[in-house]
Amino acid sequence: MIQLRFLKSPLLSSSNILSNFSPKPRTGTLLPHPVTKFKPLSQMDSYSTTTTSSSSSSSKLLFRQTFEKESSTYTYLLADVNHPDKPALLIDPVDKTVDRDLNVIKELGLKLAYAMNTHVHADHVTGTGLIKSKVPGVKSIISKASGSKADLHVEHGDKVSFGDLFLEVRATPGHTLGCVTYVSGEGPDQPQPRMAFTGDALLIRGCGRTDFQGGSSSQLYKSVHSQIFTLPKDTLIYPAHDYKGFTVSTVGEEIQYNPRLTKDEETFKSIMENLNLSYPKMIDIAVPANLVCGMQDLTSKA
Repeated sequence: MIQLRFLKSPLLSSSNILSNFSPKPRTGTLLPHPVTKFKPLSQMDSYSTTTTSSSSSSSKLLFRQTFEKESSTYTYLLADVNHPDKPALLIDPVDKTVDRDLNVIKELGLKLAYAMNTHVHADHVTGTGLIKSKVPGVKSIISKASGSKADLHVEHGDKVSFGDLFLEVRATPGHTLGCVTYVSGEGPDQPQPRMAFTGDALLIRGCGRTDFQGGSSSQLYKSVHSQIFTLPKDTLIYPAHDYKGFTVSTVGEEIQYNPRLTKDEETFKSIMENLNLSYPKMIDIAVPANLVCGMQDLTSKA
């Protein structure tokens, strides 16, 4: 049985959501959900291979990073391989690579429980809807603040459990109003170093643009500095995209070398206001689709 653990805190507004998060575990209600299976992958473009294990626990995290070339999007696979059910989840799946990912999941005998997004993407259509149509019982997850349809909506401070492992939800708006970062659990029974799946909020030596979908340079700066840069410096950074071939960074590296977020807030805002980026070519297709969990075709037919 896999669980989505909601550790409810008072609803936070965008103005105070960044200052009230406590990374310490809090008690709350457990909401059980069905589970389905999962495990490794190999080779860049398909999968880069890494397994992270906790030295003080029998729990073991299986981790794989996959890539979709056209949108330069990373999809992440995580599973608790020491749990009897081998429960797993996907972060930021892409519609064009759903069959690839599900084929590997089938080959490796893991149980896929959740297909989750860091935000409403503007450069590709999410694979969550297709996954749900192909694998009964899988639940889609996105932030409540995103305004998107999903089976489960998470908020700042919630925890998503898979087996004996979990991810914390940290609100990191700024690229879009509904961006969240999923951070692997804190504690001796969780894998170390910690991992942060930052979506487009923090990229390797960069960050997401802030000129559409409720974006705000000031909010993004505060999000990253209060919710990501406060993590241990050896925390691994896994973004939703990379355009230069980087696959992973750390909090310590980005604090020292990120060319935008190492600046003071006013300089950062000036940089973001003068990027002169072109209109995203997929935004008019991707955003409407992603607001309905990537199932716009079925919705229109219905």
